[in-house]
Amino acid sequence: MNNTFAPKNLFSAPQKRLLCFLLFLIVFCLLVFAPQRADSAVQRPPEDAWQIAQLVQDDPFRRFYPGALTSLIETINQQTTLRFDPDPVYINNFEDPNLFRYPIIYVNYADRRDWTLTEAEQENLRRYIERGGFIYIDAGINAEFLRGDASHGQSHSFADWSVTPVLEEAFAAVYPEQSFEPLPRSHPIFRSFYAGLPDASSLPEAIRDYVTNEKWPQGTYSFLGLQVDGRVAVLATPIIAMGWGRNEVGQWTNPIGFRVREEAEGMSSRLSEAAFSGPVYNVTREDGLQDRIFCQPDTMPAWVEEPGGNFRIFRYYNSAEISDYAHQFYTRLGVNIFVHAVSL
Repeated sequence: MNNTFAPKNLFSAPQKRLLCFLLFLIVFCLLVFAPQRADSAVQRPPEDAWQIAQLVQDDPFRRFYPGALTSLIETINQQTTLRFDPDPVYINNFEDPNLFRYPIIYVNYADRRDWTLTEAEQENLRRYIERGGFIYIDAGINAEFLRGDASHGQSHSFADWSVTPVLEEAFAAVYPEQSFEPLPRSHPIFRSFYAGLPDASSLPEAIRDYVTNEKWPQGTYSFLGLQVDGRVAVLATPIIAMGWGRNEVGQWTNPIGFRVREEAEGMSSRLSEAAFSGPVYNVTREDGLQDRIFCQPDTMPAWVEEPGGNFRIFRYYNSAEISDYAHQFYTRLGVNIFVHAVSL
């Protein structure tokens, strides 16, 4: 039978192989060069994303907490409607002519060896701040017993409500009429995105009350600000970056423990008479009064004499639950700082 509709062999074998190769090439190009989905793990920042500058005086690869800032930026981009470029730009001093391109400059205090500002830096900083720039100096508040070595302040978040004298002197050269002042716990920076503390139910009962009522009441922290034209233009805090970084699989990079003050019946009188050969330091409190901190040689606070003569001992707690809670809190603080900075 003559089948009029029988398929005809239109292509030779070499032609078929060529067509198959071209089809494979088209599919491959579509997969590789297609636009990324909005929920893709790797995204280009939008054109209007803010970019943060990070000051590192020496090699950026040797900076403290190298993954901290990028991890925090990722959290901000995920949790808020703000958009920051995921890659900070590194500058090594405040003379950099590109300074004015970035609304925020982040500095870990220990990433700059010499805080003596050149005249060019002073002039640049004045112009930068007057144009609305914001500078955040992490680990810029250190109790006296941590100031002998900048690295000591990288793991001790000891609350001292006075700025490190080196920073005070540096910025006095920029704004002689201004000084760093403690930010009250009612300041809007503590509520710019998150308010209060994370859920503390996971914390051991032995320390929960101290953490929520004394250590970080209402989710606040020791913040000191240099105010210019009615806004906080320069912010200094004890170390926060140790609570930001995550590794490739999403786990926190640095374990964090809690230091709390404890007392027991008769402890105060015994400590007041205890023999002690280590150094003693005065630390300014939020209320302006001073604690006397008795330290061990490795800058670990041992006990404290509080105003009024009461003594309490420092005790250190470590657990996965404590570390996770600290990371949550420090990350929330970081988000609040950067949200506040761009909302001014």
